[in-house]
Amino acid sequence: MANQMLLLTTLLAMTCALVIAFEPSPLQDFCVADTTSSATRVNGLPCLDSKLVQAEHFFFSGLHIPGNTSNPVGGKVTPVNVVQIPGLNTLGISLARIDYAPWGVIPPHTHPRATEILTVLEGSLYVGFVTSNPDNKLISKVLYKGDVFVFPVGLVHFQQNVGNGNAISLSSLSSQNPGVNTIANAVFGANPSIPGDVLAKSFQVDKSVISSLQAKF
Repeated sequence: MANQMLLLTTLLAMTCALVIAFEPSPLQDFCVADTTSSATRVNGLPCLDSKLVQAEHFFFSGLHIPGNTSNPVGGKVTPVNVVQIPGLNTLGISLARIDYAPWGVIPPHTHPRATEILTVLEGSLYVGFVTSNPDNKLISKVLYKGDVFVFPVGLVHFQQNVGNGNAISLSSLSSQNPGVNTIANAVFGANPSIPGDVLAKSFQVDKSVISSLQAKF
């Protein structure tokens, strides 16, 4: 009897853990984001009255327009998430067009709330992600037009155009608001700044190097 009770308790605990680990299915057809609402946000944005919903709430135009890559890294992301399409609210999906100048990069970054699947539309890209501590293994590959690559949720990853012409990719992400933490911006551009002595010791470089990097962000 004691063993049966232990088994039942274990099964209940596992069931509760699984329920907590996944978002519930939507309980309505859609929840168009009402960005003007002052209602408390629990997870996502408040829902617009369904009687006011129009086709424009599910629409975005302009993904065919090249992004401006005239910047220090030579890359430009054009996001299509809940900010651009309010109808994506609670649906757990978004897109991004990425343009790359020759040898341009999308610097190492993470998406805290989404897995990303990238498809190369034009050009060739060197892409990769790094596994968690303590291994920190780099998993990387050169991709060509039509190739697809997955970046697991939360892991540091990057892309680089390895051709002499422009490159384009299209990413799908498993969140309507995936978030992005660019590592260099977060570390060297934090506001207020992370103390220089903390970063100097962390990166094992002179504090003057840290000051120079912080000045760039």
